[in-house]
Amino acid sequence: MTGDPRGEATAGASLIAAAFARFDAINAEDPRSETVSGSREPKELLYARRMSERLADFEPGASEALRLAARAQHIARWRIPRADYPAGRKGYRAWRAKLMRLHAEISSEVLTEVGYGEETVATVARLIRKQGMRRDPDAQTLEDVVCLVFLEHYFEEFSAGHGDAKLVGILRKTWAKMSDRGRAAALRLRLGARARRIIREAVDGNP
Repeated sequence: MTGDPRGEATAGASLIAAAFARFDAINAEDPRSETVSGSREPKELLYARRMSERLADFEPGASEALRLAARAQHIARWRIPRADYPAGRKGYRAWRAKLMRLHAEISSEVLTEVGYGEETVATVARLIRKQGMRRDPDAQTLEDVVCLVFLEHYFEEFSAGHGDAKLVGILRKTWAKMSDRGRAAALRLRLGARARRIIREAVDGNP
């Protein structure tokens, strides 16, 4: 890069701010909402913001591509209702794959629209699809953040509709997706007694 570094930094900050605003505008189209501190907010917008906040805690100095991917992660979830796809594991996996492709396509359109180059656009799309997750530290970081946000903000509500045995199975799968660093962060979360017990059982095999 050439020219005034301060000008380049300002330009970069304005690009990411424009992308964040655009992602939030798309998320705000979601008719579903949840109540937080007395106000109602679109659920996917809130989830995306929580992703950004958790990423800032988990990876302070995260790359711009990773920050953008965290903000973009859920922008299309509501556009593909679960009921649109066949039941069973195969149907769910097909739904997830299509969902990630749609996320990547929409995020690519947004980033191109606000002025990002091809390399960043491609990197964000790859992170959203999490290709080669175990071999890619940034993709693994994003997976850790997804799991942490789920555990911290959504597991309690989610657990109300399921028995302990089902939740232990879900937590084992969640745990398997996380790195050692992500697992350590999860164990530091302030969770309710039932969530802590289920995590212990999922991790240690002890009820």
